[in-house]
Amino acid sequence: MSSWWNGPRPATCPTPTTRRLNVGRVSFAVLEDRKFKSGCNGLVPPTTSGRADHVIDPDFDPKTFDVPGAKLLGDRQLAFLADWAADWRDADMKAALSQTVFAGVATLHGAELFRLVADLDCNGWPQTGRNQALHELRRGFAFMVGGDQHLSTIVHHGIDDWNDAGWSFCVPSIANFYPRAWVPLTPGGNREAGMPDYTGKFLDGLGNHVTVWAATNPGKPTGREPAALHDRMPGYGIVRFNKAERTITIECWPRYADPSNPDERQYPGWPKTISQLDNYGRRAVRYLPTIKVRGMADPVLQVIDEADGEIVYTLRIKGSSFRPKVFREGVYTLKVGEPGTEKMKTLTGIQSLAPEKSRMIRVKF
Repeated sequence: MSSWWNGPRPATCPTPTTRRLNVGRVSFAVLEDRKFKSGCNGLVPPTTSGRADHVIDPDFDPKTFDVPGAKLLGDRQLAFLADWAADWRDADMKAALSQTVFAGVATLHGAELFRLVADLDCNGWPQTGRNQALHELRRGFAFMVGGDQHLSTIVHHGIDDWNDAGWSFCVPSIANFYPRAWVPLTPGGNREAGMPDYTGKFLDGLGNHVTVWAATNPGKPTGREPAALHDRMPGYGIVRFNKAERTITIECWPRYADPSNPDERQYPGWPKTISQLDNYGRRAVRYLPTIKVRGMADPVLQVIDEADGEIVYTLRIKGSSFRPKVFREGVYTLKVGEPGTEKMKTLTGIQSLAPEKSRMIRVKF
C-alpha cells in the first residue's frame, strides 16, 4: 500500500471530492499520507542514531518532536476529510485507506530486530497532525486500513485517552524483506485474560494512545519453506463490512493459507469483529433525546454543537431509533433524513441530558 496510482486523484487537486470511492454503499476516503507529510530531517531535534527518523535514546521526550508547523495530511486533506465524514449520500458505512496507520506500532526493526524507542516513519508523527486526522475520521465513524509497516496489527486509537477514536487494520506484507515486531518492554494495560503481553493499552514511542489487539510478530519458525519468506509473517488481509449488522470483521491470513479451506487458520488474534459505532469510542458526557423516525429506514443523523457551530459527528443510523451521545453539556442541532433530497428535517435548541435521564423526539416523514 505504498502508492495509490490506480485510485482517484489527490485531494489537493481542484476537485478534492474525486478522492471519494463508493463501493456497495461503503464510502472510502483515499488518503495521500506520505506525499504531504513534513520531512523530519532538520525539523526535529538531532538524534543519536545517525538517522533523523530513528530514536534510540531511552530518555527521549516525545513532546520535543511534536514541533510547530510539522504536517501530516496537510490542511486541504483535513478539510476533505471533514467534508467526507459529513457526507453520507449512498453510504451505510465508511472507511479510510491510507498508506500506513496513525501510530508507531513497531519496536523492533530489520533483519536483526534491533530496538528503536521511536520511529518517525509512521503516521504517529507528527503527533498533532496524527490527532487532527483521527479527529476528522472519528466524526464519520470511519474504520482505517493501511499498510507499509511490514507488520500487521489491529489497533484501537486514542487522542486524549485510550480508545476515544477509531480502529485500524495494518495489513501484512505479501513478502517482507525488512521485518518489524511489536514487543514493548512492559506488558499492556487492561488486556483481556489470556491475551499476549504485547496486547492492551500502551503509549507508543511517540506518546500516542494505542490499544493493541493483535500483531503478527516474527520470531518463531513456521515450518514453511522457504523459511526466509514465511518466517517473516507475510500474508494478506480481508475486511468484511456487514451493512445489515453494521459490523466490520478483520481477517489476516498467512501467505500460504487458502481461506476457502476450513482447516486453514489465520494469524493469532484474527479474526476480530467490531461495531461501526466503535470507531468513535469516546465516552459520552451527556446524551440528547432519543430520536424515533417514522416513514424512513436508516436515516442519516448529524449532531451540531450550537455553541460553536461545529459538527460533532454524522452517521447513518441502523433502523429508526438512535440515542445520540455528546461530549459536553449544551444545546445542539440535529439534522435527520436523507441527504440530497427534500426529506431532511432540522431540529434546533435541543438541550443535552444527564445519562440517567431520557426523553424522546419523534420525527415523521
